[in-house]
Amino acid sequence: MTDYFEVHRRDGAARLGELRLSDPLRTPALVDGSVDDAGSLWTDERGVPKGYREILTVLPHRSFPAGTDERVQESFAVDYPDVDYPSAAVVTPETADDYGADAYILSNASGFVGHAAAFREELTAAREALPADTAIYLSGVATPRNAVTLVYAGVDLLDAKRARVRGLEGFYLTSEGEYFLEDLDELPCSCPACRGKHVGEGVRGDDPTSDPAAFDREDCADHNEYALESELATVRRRIRDGRLRDYIEGQARHDQWLTAAFREFDQQYGYLEERTPVVRDTELAAATEDSLRRVEIQRFAERVTTRYRNRFSNPLVLVPCSATKPYSESQSHAQFHDAIQYRGHVASMTSPIGVVPMELELTYPAQHYDTVVTGRWSEDEKSFVADVLGRYLDRNDYPRVIAHVPDEGYREICERVAADVDVPFEYTVEDHPTTTDSLANLMSTLDEELKYSRRERQHNTVKALADYQFGPGAGDDLFTDVDLQVTSRYPKLQVRDGDTEAGDGNDDGQQLATMVPQYGVLSLTLDGARVWAESDVPTKRVEIDEFVPHGSVLAPGVVDADQEIRVGDEVVVEGPRAFGVGRAQMFGAEMAESTRGEAVQMRHVEEVEES
Repeated sequence: MTDYFEVHRRDGAARLGELRLSDPLRTPALVDGSVDDAGSLWTDERGVPKGYREILTVLPHRSFPAGTDERVQESFAVDYPDVDYPSAAVVTPETADDYGADAYILSNASGFVGHAAAFREELTAAREALPADTAIYLSGVATPRNAVTLVYAGVDLLDAKRARVRGLEGFYLTSEGEYFLEDLDELPCSCPACRGKHVGEGVRGDDPTSDPAAFDREDCADHNEYALESELATVRRRIRDGRLRDYIEGQARHDQWLTAAFREFDQQYGYLEERTPVVRDTELAAATEDSLRRVEIQRFAERVTTRYRNRFSNPLVLVPCSATKPYSESQSHAQFHDAIQYRGHVASMTSPIGVVPMELELTYPAQHYDTVVTGRWSEDEKSFVADVLGRYLDRNDYPRVIAHVPDEGYREICERVAADVDVPFEYTVEDHPTTTDSLANLMSTLDEELKYSRRERQHNTVKALADYQFGPGAGDDLFTDVDLQVTSRYPKLQVRDGDTEAGDGNDDGQQLATMVPQYGVLSLTLDGARVWAESDVPTKRVEIDEFVPHGSVLAPGVVDADQEIRVGDEVVVEGPRAFGVGRAQMFGAEMAESTRGEAVQMRHVEEVEES
């Protein structure tokens, strides 16, 4: 439970929040000037400190260095008092628990920061053991270079102690690395500590009074703190934009342990996946092979190969991706469309996404990513896309596959998969997919196929989105027992129950859902939420207390929440006095645990008559 810390936005394990002191701190933040340490119980018995609203009080504690036997930690455990001011408790991952504090300091941080596997293990253990709505504070370990990695792992509060010590030792820190002060011939910074100063005799250890503008070690310590503050401002901006991962993939390259650390977290898929939003409207930059392991990409591939089901009887036509998103708006795909003319089911092959059926081309991240185009595929890319394509064909039945793809990478992937599946492959490209001969081949290969109708295409799109969003078979389960009508034009499809007898007399029937073009998902109405809640499809429910929400459901009003809920999910909200539908702003476990913050952004709600 916390009264003085609130999370406002999430980007994986990283959070943008607020430490609610008299002068609030936007987190992740440095807290050097906002902390009062009540002292160690190793040296003296200490009473409960008075505490103040203006600062974060570290309660009397016993710190344990890395490697301390768990039996020792248990023997000297501290019984932290319940206080009514901003407080922090000192713990290790082994002793982490809910002590009623607003923040938790990991006393063994210096023992695992710098060691990738230990860093991942200790941080995830602490985060899983501590209340979701409390801050994690690592003291004495932050530098401008490692700050983004610490935050990416789930750290909220830091201090400038290590950065200042390194400055007094003669090390000039930047977000890329550190330099011996004596080796600098100019200052690569214009912070207040560096502005107007120059490297000179004061740096080199001679008489510092000979040049009052010389940059000395005290200045270096000040610069290091400014550099750390600046880096955290960049990190906060990246979290706000939902693009922290793009930044860390480049930033972590400046140190081997940082690269290893964020790869360790990629292996901890469940920890990151639970905390990563399912939809965003920001660009996903796939600039390195590490992008293949991003939660968003792995999640999309998993859902396409385990949830999505093809409902067309036509051949599968594999085409290359395009730089323009969505693909159907590109010049090349317009040419493919003119040749195919609704006689084949189109799926795009792409790195790093894998396989994108045409019904999901708007679904995050298929229309949101951008990648480096060189014309050359790495072995990792080919293996990933081949694996996705193989699993896709194992799940979906096609009479044949027409591979309208270029030789570079695409053809090799298709040939690998063709050797392992029963469906025959045909290749139609000569030189390039958009040449006249290639398009003529594609057109003639489909000569005997029947066109599918616009109605079939729209209905299959709605059902495919439901499968992807709600689970395998959801499209059929949700819409089989209704006289499904799809109105409006793609991509703003509206889904209605055409059975007017079940409606309110409107000839168009009851609206169940609307397709949201910027995310490529379905947004449910109250009637759609009822269909979902009454179906066999697992419903993501949020149980609330006895009130009728208006605008939002705040965390204190949540009684329980489905553990499978992710940020951005459609959720049904139910309580003794209300039934509604909205979009999750927290993941399920966080909703159930938190005492502050917005849990659900409501879209529709109605008051339920008390029985």
